[in-house]
Amino acid sequence: MLICVFTGFASGMPLYVLLQLVPAWLHQGGVSLAEIGLFALVGIPYTWKFAWAPFMDRWVPPLLGRRRGWMLLFQLALMVSICCLGLLQPERDIASVAWLAFAVAFFSASQDVALDAYRRELLPDAELGLGNAIHIQAYRISGLVPGSLSLVLADLLPWGSVFFITGAFMLVGIVLTLAVTEPDSEVPASAGLGEAVIAPFREYLGRRGLKGLLLVLSFMFLYKIGDNMATALATPFYLDIGFTMTEIGLIAKHAALWPAVFGGLLGGGLMIRFGINRSLWLFGVVQVVSILGFAVLASSAPSLWLLAAVISFEYFGVGMGTAAFTAFIARETSKAYAATQFALFTALAALPRTFANASTGIIVEQVGWVQFFLLCALLALPGMLLLVWVAPWRAGETAGGRPGGKAA
Repeated sequence: MLICVFTGFASGMPLYVLLQLVPAWLHQGGVSLAEIGLFALVGIPYTWKFAWAPFMDRWVPPLLGRRRGWMLLFQLALMVSICCLGLLQPERDIASVAWLAFAVAFFSASQDVALDAYRRELLPDAELGLGNAIHIQAYRISGLVPGSLSLVLADLLPWGSVFFITGAFMLVGIVLTLAVTEPDSEVPASAGLGEAVIAPFREYLGRRGLKGLLLVLSFMFLYKIGDNMATALATPFYLDIGFTMTEIGLIAKHAALWPAVFGGLLGGGLMIRFGINRSLWLFGVVQVVSILGFAVLASSAPSLWLLAAVISFEYFGVGMGTAAFTAFIARETSKAYAATQFALFTALAALPRTFANASTGIIVEQVGWVQFFLLCALLALPGMLLLVWVAPWRAGETAGGRPGGKAA
């Protein structure tokens, strides 16, 4: 379980560098909101990591073994690339910043592949639930480094020093990799790569049918698109409405983290009572309403208590919605192809964060913050509508949340 704490921290920290620290750095460097929004495209590797995961399964690095070798390689690359971001000037080197941020995303996504595989081989089946829950909470808590500590330091130190200190936190993952032992596992059989990619699609299509496949894929893309877009430019938004870096670091980030953790734990408990289908409905409503809180914040005078209240409610809804959404994805996978299907479904769910979020800066510059958040709330409704077919309210669910009958 302690190992899972460190895998979660090492996995989450680089992502939060891209989501929270880099946008603040670019905004202070005079980069426009439209360009900052387009930086969401550097997250493309997170949606395509399943494409090179089979190669990481089959090729063993010369040092430390198949899992630890890849972990160490990408952790060293992450530490160096994050530190190097601080050597650039956003207003002069925006293209170089974009390419280096893309490299951070690639190294981070690849590290996730190795860490997930290591954790799956490390944990016995009876401990998978607890181990992954600890990993996810440590993942979220790791955001305190780039999203809180680094922002406070940015008011005191040059950006080069801030990125150097932030990058040094990857030593947590490096020490973990050197301290643990390689799990016992056999190199997978050399199945044809084409078959390995096609079989999961063929199985799911046979189980759900073409109509069911299209409905579920549409739902996975749309269910969280509203809150993904609403939080894409969170740090520039807080700066624009009059809050300082220190206030954002000390109040906004903590108000986002702990309600999300509590919402996730509460959501998991409520799903035992209500089932996955009804939880998707209930938590989805909370998500939509919480987005409207940002519109209230944008139209009000700067107030620290209102900032904390709005962010807390938004991320409480995010935590609950993510718990139900992840459970739905897990339910949709077959045991025979769980790893591949789960990777593909989570990649699809990450597409809005990468592509839809890229348009957020342009939209804000055209319509303003209040209308932007109202639009985000409207965009959350199609995903809720698809619940009528993919997760009906009255559908019977067996233990574990699986519907008793065939999906639409």
